[in-house]
Formats: sequence, C-alpha cells, structure tokens
Amino acid sequence: VQLQASGGGLKQAGGSLRLSCAASVRTFSTYAMAWFRQAPGKEREFVASISWNHRTTNYAHSVKGRFTISRDNAENTAYLQMSSLKPDDTAVYYCAADSFSPSDSAPMAGSAYGYWGQGTLVTVSS
Repeated sequence: VQLQASGGGLKQAGGSLRLSCAASVRTFSTYAMAWFRQAPGKEREFVASISWNHRTTNYAHSVKGRFTISRDNAENTAYLQMSSLKPDDTAVYYCAADSFSPSDSAPMAGSAYGYWGQGTLVTVSS
C-alpha cells in the first residue's frame, strides 16, 4: 500500500484547507484511514480517523467541529477538510491506513497503522 498526501500550504488563521490522501491499493475500501500530525519539536498526534464504511469517525478534541474526515472509495482517496484554522494547527500532516477487525474500527493510535504517507506541510499564520 502506498499513500500520497497532498494539499498542504500556507494559510491565514481562520482559513480553510483540504488535504487529500491517495492510496495505491486495489482493496482501498477495506482499509480504515487516519490523519496524524507532527508540529515542530512535538510528538506526533492523532487528528482524525474513519472506518472503511464511513460508519465510524473519530476526532481529536482539538479539531472536533473544525475538521472533517471523509473518503471516496471509488477514487481510493481520503480527505481532511480543515476549517477555522489556527496557528496551532501548523504541522506536517500524515495519512495512514490499515485494515482492522471488526471492520467498523477506526483506531486513534498511530501504532495501529502499518501504512503511512510521506506527509504534507500545513502552515497557519496569525
């Protein structure tokens, strides 16, 4: 499984940005997807996750109500729509994927995911 994250850039606080994660796997629809981020000098942290069938979504408290995770199984792509951006959202954002049982799972632990994209930088200016 190869994951390609894109869509990062420089935004002013209050702005919006959509990240994409394209997966090169035939069975994308069976994989849970997640976004994590790592700010300079900080540990990687969970942002959001979604099960293969959209039934389960999880969000970090810090982004709930501002970010929305979604996926298009026909396009083998997951998305992270980010709104009301804050300078604290500045980080490299990584997408991750793996398959789980039960299939409605969307873990929040990075150690649960075996496949990772290369990251895309999001910078939010004040």
